[in-house]
Amino acid sequence: MPHAPRATSTTLSAIHDAAMTLRPVKHSLTLRGHRTSVTLEPEFWHAFRAIAAEGGTPINALAAEIDAARGPDLGLASAIRLHVLRHYRAAAEKRGAEAP
Repeated sequence: MPHAPRATSTTLSAIHDAAMTLRPVKHSLTLRGHRTSVTLEPEFWHAFRAIAAEGGTPINALAAEIDAARGPDLGLASAIRLHVLRHYRAAAEKRGAEAP
């Protein structure tokens, strides 16, 4: 039976570096005059900011909209992640529908 390749220190270092960039980051938001903190992975923060900018909406206003629409059993961070996912999923479906 073949052996799995051994992880080298270079491979382990690359895995560690990738994990460090995915570590969630906490940011403060103001929702309807109240400060709250939300922890998201850097990629989600980047996408969330891009979606807000694309719509010409301040990030706090978009977060407040998402907060108001979420159910009581869904945390704000999860609601933001789902919003980002749905946004890009809808954009991909739209591009697919426009393809010849």
